[in-house]
Amino acid sequence: MFKELKPAILITIVFTILTGIAYPLAITGAAQAMFRKQANGSLIERNGKVIGSEWIGQNFSKPGYFHPRPSAAGTGYDAANSSGSNLGPTNPALSDRLTKDAAQFHRDNPTYAGAIPSDAITSSGSGLDPEITPANALAQSARVAAARGVAADKVGAVIQANTQQRDLGVLGEPRVNVLRLNLALDEKFR
Repeated sequence: MFKELKPAILITIVFTILTGIAYPLAITGAAQAMFRKQANGSLIERNGKVIGSEWIGQNFSKPGYFHPRPSAAGTGYDAANSSGSNLGPTNPALSDRLTKDAAQFHRDNPTYAGAIPSDAITSSGSGLDPEITPANALAQSARVAAARGVAADKVGAVIQANTQQRDLGVLGEPRVNVLRLNLALDEKFR
């Protein structure tokens, strides 16, 4: 009986070592060698301190900062609870939340009179989206400029400089990373 089990046990041990230890170590080593920044979470540091990741949204609530998309992840921007709200378009809870978020957007941006950009009141699929549309950033620019005591066109120039265009010219939509935008504002308007 051991004669029949021996090959199965040996194959299990060999493949456990290959796929459970050797392969993950090789991939981790290759990632560290070729893509160190990305493999370590694309962390952004200032003065030797990690302040965030360019791929994970975080909340900014002060008037002098651009606000991100709403988050449905846990208590907000909780990477351990990344998920969408899963509320369908006919769900009254979604309608109530959108109404509440639209009212909050108008309280935060009282001088803005246009249509509210959809990403200003809807959360992303992960609840951790680090980016907003340029329209959302422009809708918030008057509030940010007033809070920082600078001209709105100067804040608009920072938005323009931090707007990423479509990847390869056709993939995705123009977008603005909120953390990078707020850091650029801090550097330009101290």
